[in-house]
Amino acid sequence: MGALPVFRWRLAPDGLATRRQLRALGLRPDGQDVAAQLERPRRRRGPLVAYLYRVDLAVPVRPMTPARRAALAAANRARRLCPVCRRDAGYVIPTSLGTCVPCADADPHGSDGSTR
Repeated sequence: MGALPVFRWRLAPDGLATRRQLRALGLRPDGQDVAAQLERPRRRRGPLVAYLYRVDLAVPVRPMTPARRAALAAANRARRLCPVCRRDAGYVIPTSLGTCVPCADADPHGSDGSTR
């Protein structure tokens, strides 16, 4: 595979779309190679890059089955369960805390017990 064509932000030709754009159309790339690259310049850092896929090669998104829906619900439930008090926090526990807010506030030295 040679070098990818690079387009500036908002100047990609018709028939190419990002993963998010494909998803909005109810499509997915289905293993196709990246067709082009989109770059959005930034002032003090490197450009933002988005990969583009051909819309004509995209296929419909797989339908949500009852088993997949149950697995997704279980995964989301696990993200709300505090590992310390074992209660459902009612929100997704931040990875920065690792516990629910009341448990994090109760332990002034962090969950690992270190004093540094």
